[in-house]
Amino acid sequence: MAGAAPRPAPAARLMGAVFVGVRHHSPACARLVAATIDEQQPAYVLIEGPADFNERIDELLLGHELPVALFSYSDQHASWSPFCDYSPEWVAITEARRVGAEVRFIDLPAWHEAFRGVSNRYADAELRYTEVVDRLCKEFAVDNVDVLWDHLFECETAPLGMAEYFDLLRGTAQADEGDSAREEYMARWVRAAVADAGDWPVVVITGGFHTAALKAQLDGGTEWPEVPERERGASYLVPYSHARLDAFTGYQSGMPSPGYYQQVWENGAQRAADWLVESVATRLRRLRQPVSTADLIAAHTQAGALARLRGHENLARTDVLDGLTSALISEDLTQPPPWTRRGTLQPGAHPALLEMIGALRGDKVGRLHASTPAPPLVNAVQELLRTHGLDQEGKVALDLTDAGQLERSRILHRLRVLGIPGFERTSGPSEGAKPRFDEQWTLRPVEERLAALIEAAENGATLEEAAGAVLERRSRDAQLEQLATILFDAVLCGISALSGEVQQSLNEGVRETGDLAALGHVLSGVLGLWRHDRLFGTRRDPLLGSVIDAGTARVLWLIEGLHGGPAPADPHRLKAMAATRDAVLHAKSALSLDVVDVTGVATRVSNDAQAPPDLRGAALGLAWALGSQPDVRKVRAIDALGDWLAGLFAVAREEVLASPELVGVLDELVSAMNEDEFLVALPALRLAFSYFPPRERETIASTVLAHRGVEGSARGVTRLNVDPMVVAEAMAIEKRVDALLVKGGLA
Repeated sequence: MAGAAPRPAPAARLMGAVFVGVRHHSPACARLVAATIDEQQPAYVLIEGPADFNERIDELLLGHELPVALFSYSDQHASWSPFCDYSPEWVAITEARRVGAEVRFIDLPAWHEAFRGVSNRYADAELRYTEVVDRLCKEFAVDNVDVLWDHLFECETAPLGMAEYFDLLRGTAQADEGDSAREEYMARWVRAAVADAGDWPVVVITGGFHTAALKAQLDGGTEWPEVPERERGASYLVPYSHARLDAFTGYQSGMPSPGYYQQVWENGAQRAADWLVESVATRLRRLRQPVSTADLIAAHTQAGALARLRGHENLARTDVLDGLTSALISEDLTQPPPWTRRGTLQPGAHPALLEMIGALRGDKVGRLHASTPAPPLVNAVQELLRTHGLDQEGKVALDLTDAGQLERSRILHRLRVLGIPGFERTSGPSEGAKPRFDEQWTLRPVEERLAALIEAAENGATLEEAAGAVLERRSRDAQLEQLATILFDAVLCGISALSGEVQQSLNEGVRETGDLAALGHVLSGVLGLWRHDRLFGTRRDPLLGSVIDAGTARVLWLIEGLHGGPAPADPHRLKAMAATRDAVLHAKSALSLDVVDVTGVATRVSNDAQAPPDLRGAALGLAWALGSQPDVRKVRAIDALGDWLAGLFAVAREEVLASPELVGVLDELVSAMNEDEFLVALPALRLAFSYFPPRERETIASTVLAHRGVEGSARGVTRLNVDPMVVAEAMAIEKRVDALLVKGGLA
């Protein structure tokens, strides 16, 4: 250990126990732990960690490349206990084995009620002593607890006062029920170990927040505590990474900037500072940012001056970062540097600051030893990938009409639903679209895949079971629109048992929702599955039919009560009207409504002067599509013509194309607009005509030319080289120029 601190003074014993309070993932604490174990030569080393893993501690020492994490899951909870080279808990394990001490984890299992809502066992308890930390930060004129910790301990060769620091923090804080239960349990382990060790010392390594509480509970029974059992769940080691450990990417514990502190652990503070400056310069130069030798000398000089000014024996992390900022960034920053606060990076940070944070993070990725036990899902997935030829890198094209390739598709979709990296679908069937019978995937090996598979094992032992559990969990609290997506995912995964549950939720949702946009999304997606999906076995599915029936009735009920003044056309609302049309035309057997009833609602809405213009147009289109011939003469009295047309075209595009009379009336209405009226109507008109593909727009143009008695091709009319909005803006400018000329007598 190149940057090791001098051996500390022997720790004081308390009834045979030597307590070392630590901050998780701190090199200074890791050195203190190593020195204490070497000095004490204890019989037991007790470590804050999951007691249910005690019989498998040897798995931690197989020879992994750190960082790794101990992942535990049960029916309703999952938690990680990460270890890197400089984690005090990891050093305690390795040093205890070196001196022949017995190693025991003494904390409650991660799935215990005490850890409810805790996803990271080694998360700092700072929220419990915010007031003390704030006072200390003000006293020492530092920005946050990370800078405070560096200032007090991490940049000192032989840090002093760490135990007093933790006592001060805990002295004003009250433990919650979870912490109290954990501390009572850990104290039982300490008492039992002290009784069993006799004259030999027992070293206890826990987060500093817990140390004072454990010292106060040394009186009591000395029986070894039992490990609570669970009905379902397991614990496994998973590969971890510096990126997942970094506070700037959302990690909830200990020290930020793991790459930097890895260098501090291996090489000491001064060489870590040199490494950081060199790494930042390299990253910036790769981005073709100018970084001169003079800049680097200035950064070193500034960092050294700041360290002396701040009373640091060795360079601290923020000394180096502030020196780099001063030397490399000349313009004003729009926000404070990220290291002046805790939490994830905020948008808009200066590019140079982003590169500094990236360099601090490091790029180390852990690897498990080949003999590490894995959950059944890992082997099951690896066997499936080998059997179906999906364990290679490259592009995969699938014909979904072939049973074997359909099965390959389902495997890939299940992996996608589980969030396993390295499987990306680039094309294929999509929700609410016309049926498609092929898929394209890109497969690539990634370092994170093994960890993702191990963590996905909490959902089930087989790929189908695990994907089904994820979809079921997503459906519990899903909104209506999300349920349709979950249903489609279940279909793609070939999970029919789940589909029934989601369909039932959809039925309940469509009967109660007041969100017309969400209803339209659901109705169009379910209708597509009901009409077209022979591949996945949902065509004419009765449960889907019940969703279509309920959704159609709900749309009609909602639109008849929807009132409002002129407003821009709502494409989502119009999608619901188009889906209602398709349901009536193509899914009559699933509907309890008669066509006459639907036509009656549509006619009433189309004549309702209080209904929004786009909805009135869509309602007229719905009645027209169902066989009710509109009175074209009434179109001349329409206000907000563009929005009204958007609704009409969204629902009755084919009917409009087949009606030269209506096209002629529309041409006359648009031609009668003055320039101001046309400019106001133009955005809505553009939206309205966007419902027609280019060939159909050309058909309309031909009808307009015929209405005007003009011979020739319509192609030149519909294929402008300039955006219509640019033309309109030019017309407006010309009009203003003409007005100015008239005003100045220059016309």
